[in-house]
Amino acid sequence: MYTLHTGHVVTPLTGVDDLLDLPGGGVVVDRSDGTVEAVGKASDLRKAYPDATVADHGDRLIVPGFVDCHVHYPQLGMIASPGEELLDWLDRYTFPAEARFADEAWAQTRARLFTDQLIAHGVTTACVFSTVHKGSADALFRAAHDRNLRIITGKTCMDRNAPDELLDTPDSAVADSLDLLERWHGVGRLEYAVSPRFAPTSSDAQLRALGELAAAHPDVVIQTHLAENLGECRWVAELFPDAADYTDVYDAAGLVRRRAVFGHAVHLSDRETGRLAEAHASLAHCPTSNSFLGSGLFPLHDTAFAGGDDLRIGLGSDVGAGTSLSPLTTAGEAYKVSRLLGSPLSVAELLRLSTLGGAEALGVADSVGSLEVGKDADLVVLDPASSPVLEQRAEQCTTTAELLFALMILGDDRAVSAVAVAGDTVDRAA
Repeated sequence: MYTLHTGHVVTPLTGVDDLLDLPGGGVVVDRSDGTVEAVGKASDLRKAYPDATVADHGDRLIVPGFVDCHVHYPQLGMIASPGEELLDWLDRYTFPAEARFADEAWAQTRARLFTDQLIAHGVTTACVFSTVHKGSADALFRAAHDRNLRIITGKTCMDRNAPDELLDTPDSAVADSLDLLERWHGVGRLEYAVSPRFAPTSSDAQLRALGELAAAHPDVVIQTHLAENLGECRWVAELFPDAADYTDVYDAAGLVRRRAVFGHAVHLSDRETGRLAEAHASLAHCPTSNSFLGSGLFPLHDTAFAGGDDLRIGLGSDVGAGTSLSPLTTAGEAYKVSRLLGSPLSVAELLRLSTLGGAEALGVADSVGSLEVGKDADLVVLDPASSPVLEQRAEQCTTTAELLFALMILGDDRAVSAVAVAGDTVDRAA
């Protein structure tokens, strides 16, 4: 009934800024319901649970399953497409790649690959964009359900400023979204996300219709993009001349609220930050894509300070503009951005953003994001000896923080030696 994972346990805790750091620690998993039964010293847990199956990870780190707050599964195949800023990049690479998902067999194959790669990189919870095709979201829900991942997704909605084959209408966007919502929201660990791509690809009518859908289902997530690129911001001002700013476009449609997750938010005004905090909305910081597309440096420290406890921020890979599904890579890049802006993030802050902070941003922190009793037993085992350079650096680390930092700067999917999804250990090399 129980599995005891032993190793070096490191986890943020709810309501506590510091990390729990337990060398020689352990996590007991109740396999009957896939939750954490106990966390503590391995020696104590062996005595308390003498019949537990033991998974001994030596000195490797045991951390919570990672949370990706913003990622596009249809774009995995076009990752590292070079040489464009956001709007040209969408036209040249993204829209052609997404058009292929009209083929449901293609969508099913890609959804299976994507979910397997999430596991391989240690991601057990993710908020994901599908394409405009209802079948693409359906395929991802099926693949995620088969793997028991906590996935939040929805059909992307666009009724203008995109190729004809990728356009829907206000009515069809709501009808398709509602059908998917009714079939998948709350099934296992799945949730629905109302998903307008971004303001330029949705008319006022579509945004309002999606706002009404979200209002009728207040427990669902809303996901979209906000203030990623200066050219995009100028375009939004032209398309919505009556709006006070970019955030106001969504606000007027009823799309700014708790569990509304806005990707990027690089170029926000003080008014926008204040309004997002007032609404208890969330932001997804996507450092690798912001750098790759030259969109700008997200001022996380200043934004978090201005928003206070009411504005939740997590990390997003934003693949395929993002350059890696690895949360270690994303955390490392977030550190570099914070260093450039003069407010370097600590290791504790980086791990929290990658786990519990992301879970808070998505509104799922009651279930995931930390290794605490009663939460889903999503955990990742990290191996500091996974590559020669990392191993050499790890041998010289004198603190847990230093070791975690080395993993974030030098690690990738090779550092993920084991993953448990709701208590079930999964082959991360699938």
